[in-house]
Amino acid sequence: MPLSNDIVLRPRFKLEIPRNNEAILKDFEKAKSEQSEYIVTRVDDHVFIKFPKEKQHFWSPQLHLEINKVEENSSTLHGLFGPNPTVWTLFMFLHFIVAGLFIGFAIWTYTNWALKQSFAVQISITFLMVLLWIALYFAGSIGKASSTKDMRMLNDFMNKVLGIEQITTN
Repeated sequence: MPLSNDIVLRPRFKLEIPRNNEAILKDFEKAKSEQSEYIVTRVDDHVFIKFPKEKQHFWSPQLHLEINKVEENSSTLHGLFGPNPTVWTLFMFLHFIVAGLFIGFAIWTYTNWALKQSFAVQISITFLMVLLWIALYFAGSIGKASSTKDMRMLNDFMNKVLGIEQITTN
């Protein structure tokens, strides 16, 4: 069962494009030199689209595209919206720290409970870690929601380069 994008913090998408992948990659190379609203970087079959430094904020998204050749005139584009890799690394680091502390304090709580010793402090910190994890999740959700407009702008730019018709909804 696929998850809805309301739950996923880093939305992904996939497009089948009836063009050669090198032609698509060259279109992005061309767009890089013809505009200054976005920073377009290409590494092999990967294209990264992000905002210039002066337009970025903490939760500014970037669009990572991987364009793979399927057949001679057919390609698959895999897209991933996400925050700056440094922000994402920090975010994941905090999640792992909270998870590690949760496991450590849960073991300490169980040990004290099994030895019939006081474990109020340990269980309190264990529950605090659960609350911190929930707070981190909501912080990520708020960051994603605050950058929805920016994600649409990146998506519109990608569609413009690819020559895909925009579907507008009111």
